[in-house]
Amino acid sequence: MQGFLPKRRQLLGALLAAPLLADAATVPTGTARRLTVVLGGGSARGFAHIGVIKALEAGGIRPELIVGCSAGSLVGAFWAAGFTGFQMEELALRVKDSEIVDLVSGGSSTQRGMVTGRSLQSFVNQALQNRNIESLKTPFAAVATSYPSGEPVVFDKGDAGFAVRASCSIPGVFIPASDEGREYLDGGLVSPLPVATARKLGGDLVLAVDVGGADPAADDGHGLYNLLLRSFEIMSQSLRKREAADADILIRPDLSRIASTDFGARKALIAIGQQAGARLLPVIREKLATPRRRV
Repeated sequence: MQGFLPKRRQLLGALLAAPLLADAATVPTGTARRLTVVLGGGSARGFAHIGVIKALEAGGIRPELIVGCSAGSLVGAFWAAGFTGFQMEELALRVKDSEIVDLVSGGSSTQRGMVTGRSLQSFVNQALQNRNIESLKTPFAAVATSYPSGEPVVFDKGDAGFAVRASCSIPGVFIPASDEGREYLDGGLVSPLPVATARKLGGDLVLAVDVGGADPAADDGHGLYNLLLRSFEIMSQSLRKREAADADILIRPDLSRIASTDFGARKALIAIGQQAGARLLPVIREKLATPRRRV
């Protein structure tokens, strides 16, 4: 960990500049398309998002709005802050689980999760130099679920680390994220691929990256953690399909051979994501070059 922190600081000094999102009401119809990228949940498979981002950047494509859920909110926050795909890959391959996973000590019948989430929140805020969401280089939003009401919550301002923590708080794994008397759980409960949120925030051309709901054969099913994650994926499948249908472009990397709990497969996941993103570059360019229809 001591050797990792100086290198992370070096990465922070090399952030790319990115355009800010114009107010949706001021953009006339019939103009060039404005790209919004939606990054869905998928636990360990979320590393594939980094590969997709590397492919988009290699093709000179940069979004004007980023919307993320669960693992997608973590990657999305770093991307919005200005990290390149290469920088995120280096960080992902170096970071240790112990730096972002803080297990609950002891245990009792009232324990509500195995991970507190505070280390994840701190990790994000330190890497982003404690910038609030509204101070990031690209407009960003993270989707979480209000508990116990079950209402979707969109974090598009305020503490970036807390927004990611809330969006990633898988029930049974994470203790619900709490702030000012309100509690939040993983956004995948209500919107695992938040295309609808992207539309509400002014997204015109929406590219969604779906890294969840892969073939269950990849999961061995052993242990409580695996059981919880796979159950969560099963529950979100119908929601994911419905949301994917509303995207203009869908990138769905073939991750069926890698379990959602396999955090050791980071390099392979990134490579698969990059291949999937590269294949869709011609389609994305064509869509971006097509002017919006006048209404």
